[in-house]
Amino acid sequence: MIKYLGEYVIFMHQCLRFPLKWKIFYNQFFKECRDLGFNSLGIISIISTFSGAIVAIQTASNIKSALIPKTMVGFATRQLMILEFCPTIISLIIAGKVGSRIASEIASMKVSEQLSAMKIMGINPVNHVLMPKVLALVVMSPIINIISIAEGIIGGWIACITTNVVSNHNYIRGLRHWYNPFSISYSMIKIIIFAFIITSVAGFQGYRTKGGAIEVGRSSTKAVVYTSILIIIFDLILTQMLLV
Repeated sequence: MIKYLGEYVIFMHQCLRFPLKWKIFYNQFFKECRDLGFNSLGIISIISTFSGAIVAIQTASNIKSALIPKTMVGFATRQLMILEFCPTIISLIIAGKVGSRIASEIASMKVSEQLSAMKIMGINPVNHVLMPKVLALVVMSPIINIISIAEGIIGGWIACITTNVVSNHNYIRGLRHWYNPFSISYSMIKIIIFAFIITSVAGFQGYRTKGGAIEVGRSSTKAVVYTSILIIIFDLILTQMLLV
C-alpha cells in the first residue's frame, strides 16, 4: 500500500506541472471539456430527473402524521439532491463512464508504447495526456452538479403535480423554506474533490498497465472499482469535516 501510494504521488507530481506547449494544452483542454463533461449530461439528466421524482413520491407516501406538513416533501427533495445524490451518486456514475474511458485510453497508449515514444521526444507523457483531463473534469463538475440539482428538483415537482400527492404550492414552499447557502458550497466541494479522484486514479491505473488487451480491460475495471471506493470513503470524511 505504501509503495502504491508513493507511485501515485510521483505520478501526480509529473502530471501537475506547467505544460510546455500552452496552445496544444488549451486545445486538448476544451476537447476534454466536451468529451468528459458535456457528453455526460444526457445520462446525468435522465437519472437526476427520475431520481428527484422518486424521492418526492417516496417522501410524500411516508408522511402519515397530520403534524408533519406537506411542505417537507419539497424540503426533503431539495436537501437530498443537494447534499448527497447529485455530488455523490452522480460522481459514481461519472466514475463508471469517464473513469473507465480514461483508464482504457491511457492503458492502450501505454501497451502500444505511445507514451514511451513521447518520453524519447522529450515530452512529459503524463502531463501531456492526463492534465487536460483532470482540469477539464474539475472545471466541468460544478456545472454538471448545478444542472443535476436543478433537474432533480424539477423532476420532483413534475411528479408531485402529476400524481397529485402534494400541491404545487406546498412543494414550492418547501423548496424555499429552511435554506442554508452552505449546502451548495458543501455540494460543490464534494464533487470537485470527487472529479479529481476519478481522473487521477483512473489515469494512474491506466499508466501502470503492462501486457496486452486483456490487461487494458483489467485496468479499466480496477479504475472504476477503486474510484468508487474512494468516493464513498471521502464522502464520509468530507461529511464529518464540513457538516458535523
